[in-house]
Amino acid sequence: MLHRAAVDLPYLTSDLPGIGGALRTVPEDFRVDEELPYPASGAGDHVFVRIEKRGLTTPHAVKGIARALGIQDRDIGVAGMKDRHAVTTQWLSLPPPVTPEQALALAVPDLTVLEAIRHNHKLRTGHVRSNTFKLVVRGVPSDAADRARAILERLARPPGAPNYYGEQRFGREGDNAARGRSLLAGTAKRGDKKLDRLMVSALQSELFNAWLAARITDGLYATALAGDVLHKRGGGLFDCTEPDIDTPRVGTGEVTPTGPMFGPSMRRPADGSPAEAREAHVLGSAGLTLESFATVRALAEGTRRDAAIAVADVSVEAGADGTTVQVGFALPGGAYATSVMREVMKVS
Repeated sequence: MLHRAAVDLPYLTSDLPGIGGALRTVPEDFRVDEELPYPASGAGDHVFVRIEKRGLTTPHAVKGIARALGIQDRDIGVAGMKDRHAVTTQWLSLPPPVTPEQALALAVPDLTVLEAIRHNHKLRTGHVRSNTFKLVVRGVPSDAADRARAILERLARPPGAPNYYGEQRFGREGDNAARGRSLLAGTAKRGDKKLDRLMVSALQSELFNAWLAARITDGLYATALAGDVLHKRGGGLFDCTEPDIDTPRVGTGEVTPTGPMFGPSMRRPADGSPAEAREAHVLGSAGLTLESFATVRALAEGTRRDAAIAVADVSVEAGADGTTVQVGFALPGGAYATSVMREVMKVS
């Protein structure tokens, strides 16, 4: 049986010493600002609101807003989920007949509405261009800023940072993937569909992490293999049939290999290819097959996920007391800052 916690995965920057220390000592040490791929239009029946929250999950923020406005949670649009132990800004959409004035007057504990602008449609999941992070690490050595800078500059170069799923994907007890496996096996009773989907997604994420870890361990992180499903940055997916041509494109960040989020509808590597063999090995090591996911088709159709993510707008500042460092960077939507910070800190 496969058990690969996020903290046990290989580092891409293993030759560079980490800074150690502690992250999220207080919520203000972890700041996130979400950017949408488009601005609110200023006209329409829906209202886009930019909120700042502290010590709240996004679902808890949504519940608080819905309760205050007397509307249903499901009618509030959310682009992306944000951490609880943090100070974060993000965009939500509120349904008609809510007005911008009502939104700005909301009184919800640990939450402030910063902007309210009309728009012509509901905000959809995944509509996030990027997230910008400002993170403080405490209890670090005096040369932490130089160490952090060296690591982040390496990760900011193509092909980018490993797109691991962070430990929060696997639940507080780290058992979400195991619960997802029980759903596949039929040994766990189906319950709330949203929760079941989360458990199966955690299993998919664990398998993706195992696939990516193997690519790094085997020295294939920046290599295109025959059969790889490649993603052209800003474009679509295509099959790798000429590794000699595509490998330099991986090295420049023009394309990236994609890894499996296993499911019945997932795009598969070419039959008999090295890429297919590696994905089959991940499943076999976990005691699973692609057919294992057929029983949960309604919960997990399957998709592909980029192996590498672009790290932009890197900044590093040493604290005045010599024991803290602030790092900043921007990541595309869906990427985990904690996966970047595990490279920087190299602690459990």
